[in-house]
Amino acid sequence: MKKFLLNVVFTLAFVMMLGSCGLNSSLTSNTNVNQTNVVLSQKNYHIVKTVQATQSSMYIFGIGGLSKANLQRNAVAELTKKADLTGSQALINVTVKTSAEVILFYTRYTVYAEGTVIEFDR
Repeated sequence: MKKFLLNVVFTLAFVMMLGSCGLNSSLTSNTNVNQTNVVLSQKNYHIVKTVQATQSSMYIFGIGGLSKANLQRNAVAELTKKADLTGSQALINVTVKTSAEVILFYTRYTVYAEGTVIEFDR
């Protein structure tokens, strides 16, 4: 009986070591520092493109990498840079998703930012 319990404990420990956890969250608040109030009730604009940016950071035993807030700021800054706004263009509907991959003592946070570039006709 002792040997059976010992085998069960080792088997469970081995299975838990091979398993991993994943977390995901979405932030739909406006994290863009370029705040502009624009009324989009009229059809005086057209959609130019959708842009995406990704930032990642890894931690071992919780040490290393950037903070989650800095990852989000960097992702939005990269998004704004990729948007390459000119003239009467604006970046709208900016969403930020955070994903965490956890394997024992290793954690990798990835932040995905996405937004839509529009251009005003008048």
